[in-house]
Amino acid sequence: MKRVIGFHYTLTDKTGTTLDSSIGDEPLYFLEGTQQIIPGLESVIALMNVGDKRKIEVKSTDAYGDINPELVVKVKRTQFPPDADLQVGDQFQVNNDHNSPVFTIMAIETDEVTVDGNHPMAGKDLFFDVEIIGMRPATQEEMSHGHAHGAHGHGHH
Repeated sequence: MKRVIGFHYTLTDKTGTTLDSSIGDEPLYFLEGTQQIIPGLESVIALMNVGDKRKIEVKSTDAYGDINPELVVKVKRTQFPPDADLQVGDQFQVNNDHNSPVFTIMAIETDEVTVDGNHPMAGKDLFFDVEIIGMRPATQEEMSHGHAHGAHGHGHH
């Protein structure tokens, strides 16, 4: 039986800089085995119990993967709308498919733009400080939908 697990987390990089945190906000709830959180984190959380606190190091290969140099490409400036105000750091998707990669503009030259389709955290080891705050069996509806429906199973989308 799959479970819905809720946890609070603080995510830091190897220097200790906080990248993201649920502290002061709602905890994160996920349905086990549905790839809603990175595999290196889920595999450890699945062995924890409510009330457990743990520091978890997730290597890049078990997080967002290594950097794929083939996803860093130069495209002609004419591929963008002529009136687009392009800035380094801007992110965009090539089409409206939510599964298509998000590209980040890395450099802008006169007639070329360098874009990177790697996840911003690709190639990075991640450090999580987690506390398990809830755990319950998943409902049939959650299992058929493939995701958790809120902390107590009544959230809708």
